[in-house]
Parts: sequence; C-alpha cells; structure tokens
Amino acid sequence: MTDLSTLWEVGLPLAGTAGTLGYAKARAPRVFWSLVGLPVATTRFAVTYRSTMDVCGLTVQPSRFRAFLVRNVARRADVQPVPPKVRRVRGSMTGLRITLRLPAGLEPADVMAASERLRHAWGVHSVTVVTVKPGFVELRMTGYDVLRRVRMPRRIVSGPMSVPVALREDGTAFVRDYLKVPHALTLGANQSGKSMYQRNLIVGLARLPVALVGIDCKRGVEQRGYAPRLSALATTPEEADDLLEVLVGEMEERFDLLSAYGAGDIWALPDDVRPAPVVVLVDEVAELFLVATKKDEERRDRMVTQLIRLGQMARAAGIFLEVCGQRFGSDLGKGATALRAQLTGRVVHRVNDKQTAEMGVGDIAPDAVVTVLTIPPDRPGIAVAGDTSGGWSRIRTPQLTAAEAAAICAAHAHLTPDLPALAAYRPAVPVHVGAPVPVPLVKPSPATP
Repeated sequence: MTDLSTLWEVGLPLAGTAGTLGYAKARAPRVFWSLVGLPVATTRFAVTYRSTMDVCGLTVQPSRFRAFLVRNVARRADVQPVPPKVRRVRGSMTGLRITLRLPAGLEPADVMAASERLRHAWGVHSVTVVTVKPGFVELRMTGYDVLRRVRMPRRIVSGPMSVPVALREDGTAFVRDYLKVPHALTLGANQSGKSMYQRNLIVGLARLPVALVGIDCKRGVEQRGYAPRLSALATTPEEADDLLEVLVGEMEERFDLLSAYGAGDIWALPDDVRPAPVVVLVDEVAELFLVATKKDEERRDRMVTQLIRLGQMARAAGIFLEVCGQRFGSDLGKGATALRAQLTGRVVHRVNDKQTAEMGVGDIAPDAVVTVLTIPPDRPGIAVAGDTSGGWSRIRTPQLTAAEAAAICAAHAHLTPDLPALAAYRPAVPVHVGAPVPVPLVKPSPATP
C-alpha cells in the first residue's frame, strides 16, 4: 500500500508535467523551445560539436606548426583534425545562432552542403548557413517549424524604402528593400498565397510616403479595394498602355531634374525638390502579353517595351516595379525573357508547371526549383524567395484579409503623394457592398392653408 501511495504521489505530478510540456510543444512551441528545447539543443551541441564536425567532413588537417606543438609541447602522439572555431553562441525564442571561424581549407559552401546532416545530428528543425564576412559563417538553427504559425519578429531593421513582408525559415523577417532590390517578380498559382503576399506588401508600402500605381487588368478586382491609397489605377489593357506611357514620361522628367542638380538618383536631391518614390504594382502580368488581333499585338509590344525601359532605367528616378502573375514563361511572347532579366528579386509560391518555377528562380538559384515544386498545396503562403546573389530561403506571409488591407490603405490615404502626371488615373473610392447608401434629404414644402 505504501508503494502504491508513493507511486501515486510521484507519478501524478510527473504525468501532469509531461502533459503540460506536450501541450506546450503543440500549442505554444515558442514557450516549449525556451524552457526545454533550447537547453537540450545547447547541451547537445556543446557535447557533440567536435565529433559531429569530424563525421560531417568539416575538419581540416592541422598545420605543421600546430602538429609540432601538440607532439612536443602537449606531449600527445595523436594530432586531431581541426574543426571550425566557435566564436559565439546565442539563443533566441525560435532557435540557436552560432558564429564559426572557418579554418584554412574550408569555405562556406562546405558548411552549407552539410547543413542537413548537422540538422539531424543536433535534433533541430532546420539549419541555415549565412556568410557573415570572409572566414566567418553563422549557423541559424530553428528549434521548430516557425512557418507553421507565422509570428513576425518584434524588432525589424527598417529603412526609407524597406517593407517587412514575410517570415523566413530561420526565424528572421523577409524584408523587401527597394534600395537594394529595386524590381521583383512574384509568381504563384491559384490558392498558393500570392494574393496574401501582395496584401502584406501593399499594407507595408501604404505606411510609407510613396506613390502606389496599380495595374490590374482583371477589371481591378484585386486592387480596387486599395483605391484610397493608390495614386493611379489601370483596369484594362488600354488603360495600362496609356498609364505606362505616362510613367515613362515621368521617368524622363525626373532624369532632367537629376541632370540639373548633378545627382545620381533621387536620394541625392535636396529634400524640398525630391519627388516621391513610385511603386508600380502589376497584377497578372500575363494579361498584358495576351493578344487577339493585330492591334492588340502592337499594344502588347508597346507595353512590354515600356516595362523593360522602366526596369532598365527607372531605379535612379525612384520608380520601382512589382510584377506578379500565376505563370511566366517564354511562350508569353516577345520580351518576356528580357523583362525577367530586369526583375532582380524573385518570390515563387506553389506553381502548376515546372517552366514557371524555372523562369522564376532557375536562373538565379537552380537548386531552389525542386523546393518550389515540392511546396504542399495545404500550406498557402509558403514561397521561395531569392535574388541574383544566388542565395534563397523559404518564407511564409502572415494571414491578412482583403478587408483588413483595404482598411489600412484607407487609414493611410493622407500619405498619398500628389503627382500631377498621374492625376487623370486617380481611382475613385469604391462604395463597399452592403454599406448603406445615403439618401438626399428633401425639404418638405410648407403646408397649404
């Protein structure tokens, strides 16, 4: 009886603790990682670091001088291989960051190639290798799947033209910085999360003093809700043709202004004469390439030429391109490949064909094509983001409804710059469906005696 009482007194709290930890691991992974996962992973890393690096092929033979010291000063017959030296270990709410000093003979590519083996050796969800500076790399380990439930970091480095849009697989924010990557291409099939990415991007831009220009040839069904914050909106190919011509004219006028002040871009101009930056949001770019008649073909060639000109020269004038679509391939027609070459940033969600994935990231990161093609359909918002540096990462955008995005755009309508060249294309603010329509009051006539 005494043994049963002791077992009950000890086992019940242990069962409760195990149940609490199991619940926290499923429902509150940040809490579980901070309390359990981080100490376990740190201890495992410290105990198995040297042996893990050795079996993963991340060690080098010691120099002759080091071997001489080991044999003659330390009096040891065996001279062990040299692993990267640990410079810094930092824990976070999502994982573990370790800075390594690479010995002579190793390069960051060697560590990147072994990242999957390191992940399994230390029992973490993922290991991302980032080059800090020559000779130094940072291992960014995540203890759990941070993309399952997106929570943006509290502290995000911002700039005059930077917008946090999504969360990276390593727990850091994916920031769309137009000063570093002026033009970008975003692709994704239906229900892949591409619209969610656009909403987060537009909401971030709406809070900045920039002009937003929308081109939505689906009669504006995607972008008309952002009308209070848009400086211009084109909803048909004919309107898009005229609007792109106006934008090219605006670019040329800004070049005249830069030439007069001897400036290289608008950021070198004085504050009182600097024009507002312009971000052109093109939705469903394939609609601009489709033709049915000879006249449509002429318009298509003209629009594509204007887009290519903006991609080649508009950065210095403060005009940036965000081109989106469900698919993108050379079969769209003349100028598709030339336009893609000007779009440095790439974000590719789940797509329906391999050619779109290759057109999206195949030219900048061939190894990311397989990752794009394996994005599961039940996890919308997950995408592969890369640029011409060759680096890429998986990202996911937080949930944001169209109504919430429209409300934020309306709340920041006062930030819309006044650009005379775009005044004719300023959209009218739509009346929301279901909203009460005001009825004009009719003054009653005086009663007759």
